[in-house]
Amino acid sequence: MNNIKLSFRDKIGKLFGRPIFIISVITLVFILTLFTGGVGYIFGMVIVLITFWAKRWDWIYFGLSKPKWTKSIINGILYAIGIFVLVDILFQPIIEHLFGEIDLQNFDGIRGNFINYIIFVLFMWIIAGIGEEILYRGYIVKRIAIICGDSNKSWLFAVAITAVLFGLAHIYQGISGVITTGIIGLIMGMIFFKHRKNLFIAMLTHGFYDMIGITLIYLDKERIITEFVNNLIL
Repeated sequence: MNNIKLSFRDKIGKLFGRPIFIISVITLVFILTLFTGGVGYIFGMVIVLITFWAKRWDWIYFGLSKPKWTKSIINGILYAIGIFVLVDILFQPIIEHLFGEIDLQNFDGIRGNFINYIIFVLFMWIIAGIGEEILYRGYIVKRIAIICGDSNKSWLFAVAITAVLFGLAHIYQGISGVITTGIIGLIMGMIFFKHRKNLFIAMLTHGFYDMIGITLIYLDKERIITEFVNNLIL
């Protein structure tokens, strides 16, 4: 039998596909996220991009396949509205009552500033809607699920673990921000679990949901719903 000599690219792909390597990467992303915040995301995205290249642009590896765009966009909008109602209207007032307001000071620059608002929306779609979904759902959730057996239980386990990591990535928003973002991460993971061959739905959901929040901050109205619910119930 002739030995097939692997190219450098294939060797990297083989290394980056090993369970021990993947687990090490996810652990390091967790540690960096916990202690440095954004560095964990940057490190994770570097690994994702190298993996994507090494796997010869295999979109399916990250749960990306050619979607039915109209259906995907409609699903994304409906899921985003559902998350907003469930988290922002129902859960967030209670969470903030217990742990304090979510810290949104990092977004003050877009209040009433249309140019900054447009720039931030574009930035959000790239970094959060696309980037975070590829890293947290397309890479971390899918890799953990497959390593653990690729069963429904392993997928749910991966979704839960990643939701914790996703929440901690937003620690700059305070305890309430970590909790609410963790819940959002759990929901996003369940959306990917349901549509595991179409990560675009999760990307669209994330983007549309963040657009709702960013638009409310731009209008300086992000507290209006929470304050209304607080006055009504709490």
